[in-house]
Amino acid sequence: MLTREEIRAIYDQGPEAVIALVERLCAQIAELAARVKELEDRLAVNSRVSHKPPSSDGPAKQTRSLRQPSTKKSGGQPGHPGTTLKQVAEPDQVLTHAPQQCASCGKALTEVAGRLAEERRQVFELPPLKLVVTEHRVVLKECPRCGQENIGAFPEGVSCGASYGPGVKGLLISLNQEHLLPCERSCQIFADWFGQPVSEGTLAAAVTFCAQELAETEGCIKQGVIDSELAHFDETGMYVEGKRGWLHTASTPQLTHYAYHAKRGEYGDRGDWDLA
Repeated sequence: MLTREEIRAIYDQGPEAVIALVERLCAQIAELAARVKELEDRLAVNSRVSHKPPSSDGPAKQTRSLRQPSTKKSGGQPGHPGTTLKQVAEPDQVLTHAPQQCASCGKALTEVAGRLAEERRQVFELPPLKLVVTEHRVVLKECPRCGQENIGAFPEGVSCGASYGPGVKGLLISLNQEHLLPCERSCQIFADWFGQPVSEGTLAAAVTFCAQELAETEGCIKQGVIDSELAHFDETGMYVEGKRGWLHTASTPQLTHYAYHAKRGEYGDRGDWDLA
């Protein structure tokens, strides 16, 4: 910061000295303005206008809501279908709790017959989570007529050694496909719940088998979209094994079909809808 004496000394040196001072000050002002603009732009960048995650936005002044205060009480409104837990008529088990002694005189009541009070309370709880192991054995029988030894057949789906049943596979598929959990996390949740590790390969095989079993259903969904007078088509980017691809959707009010492809294109370009 120049003092008045320093400014007057430059002024006394003549016009060239004053011009040089003004030019230097202008350059400094331009540099500072550019720096301020850079900082303002940096502060304006958030998760909505860049690839930054929402957690990096930091505290910010919230936009004032234009919503007018309601006169209704908070919570469910009259006529809204509730989800209150209701007691069942036939519980799985009943536990009774009898008084051990008189609250007035302290006499023991263990040998006194009692009656059930009107009030009852029910607790809904999960049973212990554990896998049920069923062992399959086949029986050998010798024919009394010809002496031929016959052996029973294992049920379909019971593979050699040890394998997971349809209930386990269904749970893994639900976690991974319906609730969109990653394969590793789906398997980890199963291991935490049941104390039995399961491989991602088992999950992948279950998903593949499920897709094959639903091939006919998928065909019916496609045909339903084709036959509809009005259908909606859209696509959104997604990553598979680190590579960008596209999730295509085709839907009607009753049906929705999803399909992944590495290219954006149009839905019918790949022959996915060739049902002939």
